[in-house]
Amino acid sequence: MCSVKLHDKTFVPYIKNEELMKAIANVAEQISARHKDDPQPPVLLCVLNGALPFTAELLKLIDFPVELHTVRLASYSGTDSVGPVRMIGALSSELKGRNVIICEDIVDTGKTMVFLHELLLKEGAASVEICTMLLKPEVYKQPLALDYVGMEIENRFIVGFGLDYDQLGRNLNDIYILE
Repeated sequence: MCSVKLHDKTFVPYIKNEELMKAIANVAEQISARHKDDPQPPVLLCVLNGALPFTAELLKLIDFPVELHTVRLASYSGTDSVGPVRMIGALSSELKGRNVIICEDIVDTGKTMVFLHELLLKEGAASVEICTMLLKPEVYKQPLALDYVGMEIENRFIVGFGLDYDQLGRNLNDIYILE
């Protein structure tokens, strides 16, 4: 693993893909234990674009039927949170009355998860759980519990495995941290 330059910033190795795969396997086991006997398959709701690689790996490891839906939200520009969360597009009406598991790449302040959790319940989801590959516990101060957490990390800006810096770096197999 060497450093990578994206736009005007350099990122150095932080978390190897093997560690990510172990964390994702652990999350898949937890979800399977909780939901494999559900009468109706739960819905994995992938938050685009960042959670796509995480959700794809999770899907491979869950050993019972699930449905996959996507939602696109925006709250970041560059390395900074830009304020209120915005939804781009609409939620599927097929989520009403369903158990929904939100799949997110990273949770830091948690504003996005609170927004989406409240929206899903308002739209009629039977239950909403939150699943994240990465959590920054140092900055997460929301009263909302996270149901599945792959790994906890420090409060630094990272890229790779779906995470980006102005749309670059998502395709990196490992996770890199801002130098």
